[in-house]
Amino acid sequence: MASSSSLLRMEEIAGKGRGLVAAKSLKAGQIILTESPLILYSASPLYAPSSSPFTNCDHCFRILSSHTTIFRCPSCSHHTFCSQSCLSFAQNSSHSNWVCKALTFLLQHPNSTLFQQHPPERQVQARFVVASHNLFLHSPSQLHTFLSLHGTPDTAIYDVAKFLHSLISPLFPPEGQLSVDLTAQLLAKDRLNSFCLMDPYSPDGPQRSIKAYAIYPKATFFNHDCVPNACRFDYVDTGDEHNTDIVFRLIEDVPAGKEICISYFRIGRDYSTRKRILMEDYGFTCGCDRCRIEANWGENQVEMNSDLPHVRFLRKHVCERKNCAGTMAPLPPKDYVPSNVLECNFCGNLKEI
Repeated sequence: MASSSSLLRMEEIAGKGRGLVAAKSLKAGQIILTESPLILYSASPLYAPSSSPFTNCDHCFRILSSHTTIFRCPSCSHHTFCSQSCLSFAQNSSHSNWVCKALTFLLQHPNSTLFQQHPPERQVQARFVVASHNLFLHSPSQLHTFLSLHGTPDTAIYDVAKFLHSLISPLFPPEGQLSVDLTAQLLAKDRLNSFCLMDPYSPDGPQRSIKAYAIYPKATFFNHDCVPNACRFDYVDTGDEHNTDIVFRLIEDVPAGKEICISYFRIGRDYSTRKRILMEDYGFTCGCDRCRIEANWGENQVEMNSDLPHVRFLRKHVCERKNCAGTMAPLPPKDYVPSNVLECNFCGNLKEI
């Protein structure tokens, strides 16, 4: 498989900033990027019960089933792993001795009652700050890569940074400490650049919960479009090695020089919802063809016009499986022959076209 560096190049995109474009003509279904996370941390609040019905390994985030042999961290009673291998890897990376002490300290903090009164989001941000400081201690160059991403802290982020820094700074070793300013910068970049790893799909269950957040430093440069030409897949609970890698496949053919875009949420959402999410979470208004049409025509009028390109796109590429509505992209071509089978990036459903 060709490397992503030969398939993609970064360019300044008018009105968007940096983005990724096709370095050569690419085919529908082609895998254009596979990337491992720079930072990966649990989405479960420290104190509040998780909304997920599942328990996950604290390293690879696979589901711990009733048949899984559980391996506990020997230094604390709070973190469990799906194998001895995951435990060993975690002790040398994501659950290092410092991380273990830091998370245990937060759980037993004298002000933990006060901390529990903060929203669950603040407790998850504390996990992120611990993970970021761990990256700073073990791989400063990777932290610099993270700091090169887009995102500027505002007053609210600085207030959060001050609070979390006051909680965690007593644990910082003398040889390396994150300042309040640096903590605020990291929180701002996490807000704009993180991807969610989700619980498995269930046709009859509740909406999928977020099990973890991850930063993928190259993938974050995919810009948004409400009619994307690529989408992401992950195989957290079905993959073997590198199961937290993120994979991007093309939905359609892309000529050389054209920007490759993904959707930052499920593509079937209505105009008003898309507009609200993009402004609240990412700070911009989308000006794609679909948004311009739907803003002027209204949802009902658009749905009645089946000849519109984006209406045809949605009918083909939105998964119709119950409780899903994921995005369907062709399977990778074999021997340069395009596949006539679409795979849903949400539930794994296959559909022949």
